[in-house]
Amino acid sequence: MEKVSTGSEKNEAHGESRSYIAFDQPELVNLSAALSHEFLSTNHSGGYMSTTSALCNTRKYHGLMVLPLENFGGDRHVLLSTLDETIAVDGKEFHLGVRRFPGVYEPRGHKYLVSFRLAPTPTFVYRVGDVLIRKELLFVHTKEHLLVRYTLLEGRGPLRLTIRPFLAFRNSHALARANMNAEVHFTPVPNGTSGCLYPGFPTLYMQTNVVSEYVHAPDWHYNVEYPEEYKRGYDCHEDLFVPGYFTCALREGRPLVFSAATQVCNPRQLLRDFNGELARRPPRDTFANTLQAASEQFLADRRRSMYIVAGYPWFGRWGRDTLIALPGLTLPLGRVDCFEKVLTSLVKEMRGGLLPNMGRSDAPAFNSVDAPLWFFRAVEEYCDYMGDCARAWKLWGKALREIFERLSGDGLLPFSIGMRPNGLIWAGEPGVALTWMDAVVNGCPVTPRTGFDVEINALWFNAIRFMQRMYSALGKPGEAERMALLADRVQASFTATFWLPQKGYLADYVDERGANPFVRPNQLLAVSLPASPLTAEQQAGVFEAVRRELYTPLGLRTLSPKNPSYHPHYEGGQVARDEAYHQGTIWPWWLWEYLCAARRVKGEHEGGVVARQILETMAREMHCYGLGTIGEVFDGDPPHAHGGAYAQAWSVAAVMRIAESVHPELFAGSQMGGEV
Repeated sequence: MEKVSTGSEKNEAHGESRSYIAFDQPELVNLSAALSHEFLSTNHSGGYMSTTSALCNTRKYHGLMVLPLENFGGDRHVLLSTLDETIAVDGKEFHLGVRRFPGVYEPRGHKYLVSFRLAPTPTFVYRVGDVLIRKELLFVHTKEHLLVRYTLLEGRGPLRLTIRPFLAFRNSHALARANMNAEVHFTPVPNGTSGCLYPGFPTLYMQTNVVSEYVHAPDWHYNVEYPEEYKRGYDCHEDLFVPGYFTCALREGRPLVFSAATQVCNPRQLLRDFNGELARRPPRDTFANTLQAASEQFLADRRRSMYIVAGYPWFGRWGRDTLIALPGLTLPLGRVDCFEKVLTSLVKEMRGGLLPNMGRSDAPAFNSVDAPLWFFRAVEEYCDYMGDCARAWKLWGKALREIFERLSGDGLLPFSIGMRPNGLIWAGEPGVALTWMDAVVNGCPVTPRTGFDVEINALWFNAIRFMQRMYSALGKPGEAERMALLADRVQASFTATFWLPQKGYLADYVDERGANPFVRPNQLLAVSLPASPLTAEQQAGVFEAVRRELYTPLGLRTLSPKNPSYHPHYEGGQVARDEAYHQGTIWPWWLWEYLCAARRVKGEHEGGVVARQILETMAREMHCYGLGTIGEVFDGDPPHAHGGAYAQAWSVAAVMRIAESVHPELFAGSQMGGEV
């Protein structure tokens, strides 16, 4: 594959390694542009650090230390919102921070920025007169620990550096308010201070690697504004607590490290910890290895379980998202251990043949008809990767049998889910959305799809054929024959139920009133999955309808623009966005399924053209919105503005699979090299 160039790759400067994502001064002093670029760094337990390339928080979800807390059901909480730095040069003070208040940005430290690079860790270089300072943010992968290193690159030293921590101590979905209940008394620790604003939260230890002066001066900063929350129709103002400030001497050749952690640290070890952690970071100087880094950010290892974070900054665990994303996030990188651990952790939560759809670890919801069917597909991909069904059966055979027997049995699962006499799966009840098109407004699904859903039954047919193959491989001919007979019945019913001969494609769903003819991407699964119930001619008709009305290199529209219900823009408040969510909005996760369908219908050459177009588009996309990652959705109409979460697991997984299918050598054994 030819190298994709975006013009953003930088040469080494100030001792910095090359980064695929980088910006220079003109892009950083333009505040509007800098605020549109958000970056993310995660640890292995589901915590993260995230803000913009201007280091100004524009969302309530932004923060330098955001951690899942077991005391609060595993929900993520913002502990440290941001840091404000002030340097004294020639008797004058210069404020490097950037913060939004109603109608104004104050301070406006972005005007001193001369460069930003994403890798190996988010790095900012400031120039104030003859002084050049580098600031590096490092969120430790294996601990709940933030390290910030300040280096004087040019200028007369020592300089006086003042650091003010802004604390939130609240749920990432909420906002903080000044109050009398906050514990404002902090406790001295070596080279720093420690405190906990509210019961149930961990203590935050803030320290420096050199002797510094900490002045305790508790104060609230009122009405900090988050413009992205305003755009989304939410409350956008909060009060942040500043316990005091650190004053340190910054000298050339002697980096200063600020530490924020949930355990007390040895100050003498902080610089060594920073250097060691930085040395372990893999390169992110090409599209390929940046994509690998993006895929790994969604894996969260919590004690004896592992799960996938569906998306940052606001999504948690979603069963459907996990099963769709899991193969793409792990198998191209040879991460079989992670695949097994995630799937086994999910199966432990299965109830009555249903897998959890979403919710906190202590209160999962099971309102998903497709999650159990995507489970079959995930196991099938594992078998194909391993070249052996025996281990898959040992790990998950019991779950496969239970789900199959529950779905095909005489009784119905919750929400009227179950197989009808024609062999197809029916699902749904009034007021409930059970498929991936799950937006609900005022108690009513925006896309009501109660009945026989086309993608559910495409997944069901594929699951039956997979079980047939599994039983044959395991030497169980009787069970294999039972699956074959059922598959034949389902195939006949599928065509009779969903095929629209006058349209030349499939109905989206069929209920008591008849077939819904809307052109949506769901029908594509009847072409992209290994086992298709359609003839070659029918497959071509479905693909052509999707290509003609839904395809963009960014993803597939969820509804044809020709439909009167089409919503071209995903914007506004919650209701407006929900009404557009699956009514035309583009979703990247469908790109892998589209490519599989293109290869089946058009052949490998045409598929290669499609794959290269997608990868070139996504290489550029990585320099926008969520830096170094792929977001959730885009507007259906050009210019296809970004929307939703800026880092989405199944979006990244789809692009990873496409890239690996075109250039597998770049990802073999997780050894990244070369350029895409």
